[in-house]
Amino acid sequence: MELKRVVVTGLGALTPIGNNVPALWDSLVKGVSGAGPITHFDASKFRCRIASELKGFDASDFIDRKEMRLLDGYTVYGLVTVDEAMRDAGFDDNNVDKDRFGVVWGSGMGGVKSLQDELLSYAVSDCTPRFSPYWIPKVIVDICAGQIAIRYGLRGPNYCTTAACATSAVAIGDAFDLIRLGKADAMVAGGSECAVIEAGIGGFGNMRALSTRNDDPQTASRPFDKDRDGFVLGEGAGALILEELEHAKARGAHIYAEVTGSGLSADAYHITASHPEGSGVILAMRQAVEESGMALGDVDHINTHGTSTPIGDISEPKAIVGLFGDHAYRMAINSTKSMTGHLLGAAGAVEAIATILTIKNGIVPPTINHFTDDPQIPPLDFTFNKARKREVDFAISNAFGFGGHNVCLAFRKY
Repeated sequence: MELKRVVVTGLGALTPIGNNVPALWDSLVKGVSGAGPITHFDASKFRCRIASELKGFDASDFIDRKEMRLLDGYTVYGLVTVDEAMRDAGFDDNNVDKDRFGVVWGSGMGGVKSLQDELLSYAVSDCTPRFSPYWIPKVIVDICAGQIAIRYGLRGPNYCTTAACATSAVAIGDAFDLIRLGKADAMVAGGSECAVIEAGIGGFGNMRALSTRNDDPQTASRPFDKDRDGFVLGEGAGALILEELEHAKARGAHIYAEVTGSGLSADAYHITASHPEGSGVILAMRQAVEESGMALGDVDHINTHGTSTPIGDISEPKAIVGLFGDHAYRMAINSTKSMTGHLLGAAGAVEAIATILTIKNGIVPPTINHFTDDPQIPPLDFTFNKARKREVDFAISNAFGFGGHNVCLAFRKY
């Protein structure tokens, strides 16, 4: 069968460095850090006391307070970003068949805050079961996909993805496949996360995954730097509207970029550590480029997973060199997590947005907080500390997750 071409026609973002897409892009280009002391709860007894939290965001500006009581924060974040993306794409009831408009939405941890809060409430009570009847619909990880569909009446394919920190990249790849196979005309794809809570900071912290640079949070996320000591936990969401090309053209939609390929693989190595030589990452990147019908030498830019962890920041550059050879040193590479922090299941979507805007605007955002080269890391062009103008026609974005999940998304200038 002839596969359909797929394009991006709408974007939405809610991040620690911008509560919408224009604000996010402005901060990315300027090299703004979203990290700071935790304000959501008293973190004074925790090893890690910093995070990348949302700033100046009031959910009641978007969602009725009565409705908000029925929603976990991850669903609220998702609904807000999808609203921006749908408005950006210019959809209305007259220019889309809602039977062929679907949703693939993911979260790494789902309604973990509601889970934590309800169990804490039960534990300090007399243990009489007084669980909210809305608790399960708030907690289950698929509910945001369902809530999005209900809000817009979208009756096409609808489900959630969960692949830890690769989650929303999987969602985008699945939405891409559904459209090019002719099973939908348009899809909402992305992910959201609301895990800057006691359980999130405590759990990741005791794994030694988080930075403990508590006295200097804005420089704590330092991907590929010799003195990196872990990631900075973030929160937020990213939403993309993917659409079949002829459908988008017929309604005169603005097209940001074309989605050309996706690659998925497993390290099959360790529950949390990446493969030291990046063998699974090589598989995913190769598949995404080949599926795009492009050569390895055509890749201009890679938005890396780049979390600022001691092991991961070595294996990914090794994989890039292992696949691309000498061309690896000619590409513009970056890690936008140096600014946003790590948004877990939402990271892949937010970084896909950054990659698309890099193609559209011809500017590569920096990898900030670089102070000292690491001799264990190949000296690639990581766009350290300052954004750079560069024509980008074809780019890929990497996302990896605990369990050894690897995803690579490929985008081309339309």
